[in-house]
Parts: sequence; structure tokens; C-alpha cells
Amino acid sequence: MKTIFTPYQIKGISFKNRIVLPPLVRFSLLGTDGRVNQNLLDWYERIAKTEVGLIIVEATAVEEAGKLRENQLGIWSDDMIEGLSKIVKICHQYETPVLIQLHHAGFKEKISEVSKERLDEILDFFVKAFHRAKKAGFDGIEMHGAHGYLLSQLSSSVWNHRQDCYGNRFYFVKSLIEKTRELFDDRFLLSYRMSGNDPEVEDGIEMAKFLEQMGLDLLHVSNGVPKEVKQAVKISNYPSDFPFHWITFLGTEIKKAVSIPVIAVYGIKTEKQASRLLEEFDVDFVAVGRAMIFYPNWMKKCRKDFEKRMRQKKNENG
Repeated sequence: MKTIFTPYQIKGISFKNRIVLPPLVRFSLLGTDGRVNQNLLDWYERIAKTEVGLIIVEATAVEEAGKLRENQLGIWSDDMIEGLSKIVKICHQYETPVLIQLHHAGFKEKISEVSKERLDEILDFFVKAFHRAKKAGFDGIEMHGAHGYLLSQLSSSVWNHRQDCYGNRFYFVKSLIEKTRELFDDRFLLSYRMSGNDPEVEDGIEMAKFLEQMGLDLLHVSNGVPKEVKQAVKISNYPSDFPFHWITFLGTEIKKAVSIPVIAVYGIKTEKQASRLLEEFDVDFVAVGRAMIFYPNWMKKCRKDFEKRMRQKKNENG
């Protein structure tokens, strides 16, 4: 039986356990120049020391004009590579694989009004950012295709009503992968933070199957653009007896549809919750976000609770 402390391997990258630090934007730690500073390095070292299985560096803007906020990490210039490589060096010092999430805030509901030339330009920014990420030494890239940002806007039937090639919800991502495929060797992974509901689970499953066909190594399932923003639960078929948040449900449903590894996320605070997701719902990794911020020793407590639970289980089984 797999557990949260069962090692895992994707191509040539080894993971010591199944706990993931998701890409948490640390706006309060950064200045407005988009560059790595000592505050950010200290944060990633604090997490790497805990022996988490995987670190995904926060949403990193591929274009300065595509920032979510002024104080967001960036990768839009070659002279940013050196700073980003310092994050990699710290993570590797503790034998922790590290991906970087690449991001563009996009245009929200106005995505259909943006010129084709502008989207062509942004596609080129992403391609250049992919190359910079590899030069910085990361173990892979995660494309941010969730939460209503650019890639999510393009994949959403709610917002994307374009009549050109970008009207195909897969076109941007397909083009990006095809333009950078040579980068992804046995030591460089490609992940996708995907919308499990664009706007329904069925749309997420369609996207997941497409990404698997395109050779993705990992899917990180979150939420996207719903039909109705004010809905508390933004999918129509969320079972009332499911023991986790509806966003976590999206990850478990996507996992049923693909054979590549899946990260489930949202509101996971305890070892028991993380273990249940792996052991009962068959996801491959569990992302623990805010709990890592508020409880610096979360991984230590997680291991202690896990070992205690295993001893109890062994005693119960005689």
C-alpha cells in the first residue's frame, strides 16, 4: 500500500515522499522588481529543511506586464536566472526536487478581445521563460493553467469565444509544448496546474486527457472559471458525502481519468487528511500550503503522527 512517505520516481527525478509545497505567492517577501531576494531564499530554505517531497516555486511572471501584483516574482529577463538558480541550489542542498510555476495574469473575461498578435507575443514570452527555467537548474516547469489566469481563460468555454486559432481551448498550450519539447529530457519535468472545472468536471477531464496525450509528466488539479462565480460549490455534481473540499474532489476525479501522476490540493491541514487522500482516493501527491506557512514544523509533526498511526494499525491487526 502506498503512503505519504512512500518514495516516488518520475523519469529521472526521485521524490522522498508525497507531500508537495504548492506554489504559494509570497508577495510580502518581495520587492517590485520581480527578483529573488534574501527573504525569499530564507523562505524556501525553511521549507526544504523539513524534507518535503517536492517544492513548486510560486507563480513567476513570464512578462512584466503580465504580473498579478507589483511585488510578484519574475522570469522575463535573462539577468533573473542567477537569482532563481539560488533557490534551486538551496532546494538541492536538501535533496528536494524543485519546479517553477510560470504564469501570466491575462485579461479575464476580455480574453476574446485581445489581438492574435498580442497572444503570439505572450506565447513567445513563455517559450523564452521555459529556456530560462532550465538554465536556472530547475527540475521542471509547472504551467499555471488554473484560477482564471491566462491559460485558464483560454481553456474556458465561459470566457473564450475567439474565432481565430486561439479559440481552440488547447491551441496555446499545444503550441507552447511543441515549441519547447526538446527541453524535457529525463531530468526535466513538465507539470500543469490545471482547472478541474472549466466550467464542469467533464471539461477538466477532457483537458487532463489532452495533457496526458501531449506527454505531461504531472497534473496539479485546482479550480478554474465557473459558470457562476457566486456559487459556493462551483461544479454541479459534487457529492454531498465527499469528505474533502470540492476542489479536492476535482483532483480525485481527474486521477480516475488519467494514468500520469496527480497532485490533489486544498485545505489539507493534517497527516490524517493527506494520508486518506493517497490511501483511499488514489492520488499520487498531496499539496499542503497554508499549514506549511503557519506551522514551520508541519512535516516533523506529520511524520510523527504517521508513525503513531502505523503503530496503532499494526497493534489492531495483531
